[in-house]
Amino acid sequence: MLELFVLGVPSYRQRFLSDTSAVSRERFHRLVRGCCALVEQLREPFEGAIECDETTFGGARKGKRGWGAAGKVIVFGLVKRNGCVKAMPIPAHDRASIMREIEAHTREGALYYTDEWQAYATLKLRGEHVMIRKEKGRPAGRDHINGIEGFWSYAKNWLYMYRGVPRQYFHLYLAEVCYRYNHRHENLQPLLYKLLKQISIQELRPILVRKG
Repeated sequence: MLELFVLGVPSYRQRFLSDTSAVSRERFHRLVRGCCALVEQLREPFEGAIECDETTFGGARKGKRGWGAAGKVIVFGLVKRNGCVKAMPIPAHDRASIMREIEAHTREGALYYTDEWQAYATLKLRGEHVMIRKEKGRPAGRDHINGIEGFWSYAKNWLYMYRGVPRQYFHLYLAEVCYRYNHRHENLQPLLYKLLKQISIQELRPILVRKG
């Protein structure tokens, strides 16, 4: 099952490849994702040049569009230039939510690259801040946030095959994508096998289900 997980085969596609039940497969995948989430939570805050951005995840739905659309999960992300990514669901698309994550996951004195959203204006009090202007969807100048935008594309393409993710487990799927991205140059199977042996179920229980 671990090999199939590493290869990205969803649980529902494994019914002819494994003797285990659907419930057992889902539980195993959830435990592996929990290990990924725990590791990503413990990742050191970023410093240096950092790109920040927000997006939404979720299928197309009728009704209200934009940041308040029903069924959408708002996600904030940071990419260290030429390095790792951090991404997490946030409760609202507002300054308080993103600044809380920036303060938790970056060190003061960093160089922040963001779009022109005014919620980022106070970053100049925390470090250097470069706002990226866009013309017709493209950066106007040499500065960019291509790193985090590239990660959004990677994450959405990866999650598309799951045909929808239960909201209470979305943070685990997002953590899995971050872990895969941050270890994209490594063989995941021995890394995940080691985590499964080292991390106890007691450590995982607090993060396996996200409420709200």
